[in-house]
Amino acid sequence: MREASVITRQAPEFDFSGGRLCLDFANTLEDRPSDAPRELLNSYQDFVSWGQQAHIVTEEEAQKLLEEAQRRPGEAAQVFEQAVTVREAMYRIFSLVAEDASPAPSDLLILNDVLSKAMAHARLIPEADGFAWGWAVEERALDRVLWPVVRSVADILTSDELHEVRVCAAGDCNWLFLDTSKNQSRRWCNMRSCGNRAKARRHNERKKQSSQAS
Repeated sequence: MREASVITRQAPEFDFSGGRLCLDFANTLEDRPSDAPRELLNSYQDFVSWGQQAHIVTEEEAQKLLEEAQRRPGEAAQVFEQAVTVREAMYRIFSLVAEDASPAPSDLLILNDVLSKAMAHARLIPEADGFAWGWAVEERALDRVLWPVVRSVADILTSDELHEVRVCAAGDCNWLFLDTSKNQSRRWCNMRSCGNRAKARRHNERKKQSSQAS
């Protein structure tokens, strides 16, 4: 089982270019196609830090979760392990759907199990112009960061956005993103990183071919 360390340290800076909460969470593993992908979630603290950066919990709420995890390290380890398991299941689901393939029943089982537990904490919250989904305030619930993540998965799977989920075309990336471009032609999770690297590679290849031809 993964270590559920809650020792305070500098958390990674997470990327939020996926377009939806669950896609951003799926993208906490870098360089997926490589033999040595880079894991950004290495502890329960990293998981909570991601939740804070994603605005699921406030800084004060994040600190309370870490303090609670120190009192219940075994449960924190289980929650962390579950979060990574759910992340990988949702990645497989979305990457297959993006290729017009059917997800594995085992991955849907993982998602549905966590979703059913999460939705027990969902609440209707009154707003100025109606109502919205919210969550019960349960500061001691170590898995509360995961609740809106799995709800986000369900929202995409049951909406037209499902057909907008893409896998980054960069061969060394494979992150997920929501393609909301007008003509549905976006190829990169982030143009500034993957897109620019791809352009640079094509430029270098053209220069090399031109040099060989001359």
